[in-house]
Amino acid sequence: MTTQPDPAPATTDPRAGTTAAWVRKAGGSLTRYRVMAWVTGVMLLVLCVEMVLKYVVHAPESVMGAIGWVPFAHGWIYVVYLVTVFDLWSTLRWRLGRLVTMALAGVVPLMSFVLERRVHAQAQARIDAAAATRPSAA
Repeated sequence: MTTQPDPAPATTDPRAGTTAAWVRKAGGSLTRYRVMAWVTGVMLLVLCVEMVLKYVVHAPESVMGAIGWVPFAHGWIYVVYLVTVFDLWSTLRWRLGRLVTMALAGVVPLMSFVLERRVHAQAQARIDAAAATRPSAA
């Protein structure tokens, strides 16, 4: 006698799988955004130190050669940050002003840390609400 796997539990709402998929996608988008907000914020602070050393302290060329990679690294990291910002923004279907604010957070020192906390709280509340309204199995 062969055993067959249990059928998938029936739900009252055919969109339940869609909600679960959205919750997973939004959670992943939020995690990627949080990581990139922190990486971008740290790199922006390192860039500020590099600029102070270069233009205020007039550090010797040997020092500047060792940290000359910072502007390029920050530029590419910022591009990845923008991709994660757009991904989270489009997943949660926020207004355009939120997108602009989140994008600017990557170029204003310390703003990415502050905004990341606020965005995380609001996004997590929305994800949790969607997960809670998901129909349970019958």
